[in-house]
Amino acid sequence: MATERAEAPKRAAGSPERPWFQLGLALGAMIMIANLQYAWTLFVEPLRASTGWSLKEVQWGFSLFILLETWTMPLEGWLIDRLGPRLLVTVAGALCAFGWSMMSRASSLSELYLYYGIAGVGAAIVYGGSIASAVKWFPRRRGLAAGIIAAGFGAGSAPLIPLIARMIATRGYRATFLWSGIIQGAVIVAVAQFMAHPPRAALDAAKPPAGAGALRQSRRDFTTAEMLRTPHFWLLYVTFVFMATGGLLLTAQAGPVAREWGLSLTALTVALTFDRISNGAGRIFWGFVSDRIGRERAMTIAFTLHGAAVLSVLLLGRRSGTLFTATVVLALFTWGEIFSLFPSITTDLFGARHATSNYSFMYSAKGVAGIVAGGLAARIFEAARSWSAVFYGSAVLALLAAVLSQSVRRLPLPTPGGAGDVLR
Repeated sequence: MATERAEAPKRAAGSPERPWFQLGLALGAMIMIANLQYAWTLFVEPLRASTGWSLKEVQWGFSLFILLETWTMPLEGWLIDRLGPRLLVTVAGALCAFGWSMMSRASSLSELYLYYGIAGVGAAIVYGGSIASAVKWFPRRRGLAAGIIAAGFGAGSAPLIPLIARMIATRGYRATFLWSGIIQGAVIVAVAQFMAHPPRAALDAAKPPAGAGALRQSRRDFTTAEMLRTPHFWLLYVTFVFMATGGLLLTAQAGPVAREWGLSLTALTVALTFDRISNGAGRIFWGFVSDRIGRERAMTIAFTLHGAAVLSVLLLGRRSGTLFTATVVLALFTWGEIFSLFPSITTDLFGARHATSNYSFMYSAKGVAGIVAGGLAARIFEAARSWSAVFYGSAVLALLAAVLSQSVRRLPLPTPGGAGDVLR
């Protein structure tokens, strides 16, 4: 009952179902962009076989996608905070459809990079608008709501992975790019027509009282410029970069890794299907846990477990398809939470009014990690002829992220000048 009373946006919206309706719309849009990242690894080897391009040349396309999906988001987030999600997510659906479908016609690396990059810009708008719905409509359950939305991106491709793999095998990767792009883009455009943010008065009414449970939440709304002047932002940013690397490595390189270790296409498809489910479940689980024990504590536990899980992929996963699936599932379950915990803690510390713009800057950390996990990781492998250095490095970064999350917890709440605030 207390939780329901705390959800001010529900009362302001005039209908108790409206926040959940908005969450459902955002979830549908996120599911439609999931394949742009998580099904990519299925296209890598067919692309190489058809064109003769090297692994690192193809995977620089993935790095570019991640860069544009993340580094264009600050501008898009600023626009969404001011104009609302409907128009911008509609445009995003068109960009996703065009970019992903046109990769079916790419005959040069420049064309591949261009079209994948266009899809990345579209994905950035969808991601920013959808996460904003979660953190704005559910001020007391941000971890859970952000986890549900992020799960749409992390697990949304799970039921489609077998279909895409089969379609690539029977009709070729070009037809698969074309038709999956058209369908995904059309669904995004449709759901965008009903998306909206809660009224500003509802956001003000939902501010927490001092000392509200395990969560540390500021009662002040920071502009993006003010946020960038705080040490909290930069500690979280570095933590995000460190943690994003390992999961993006598995996302981008699972196909090449499985091939190098002599694992079958069937084993890879099974692993990709189950790790998407695990990835999504982890986002919801750790978001739910963080609502109860605090964001930083949840980060420390999950990040430490992720470091151990990444090592298990290297040491055990290469032995069989079953062990590969099991270890990758564990690694993704302890990785996906970054996409529910970081938007939640960003909104907790810096307020909900500018949440889309603020988290857009935080999310750009994924772009930095994408450089390491995509083209750079492939280049290291081609130089060393082994994935060991890449996996060991990712595990160390995850453990460092766990340490940094405790540093954030020891800081008092931020103030506009960058100093701490004793309110807890």
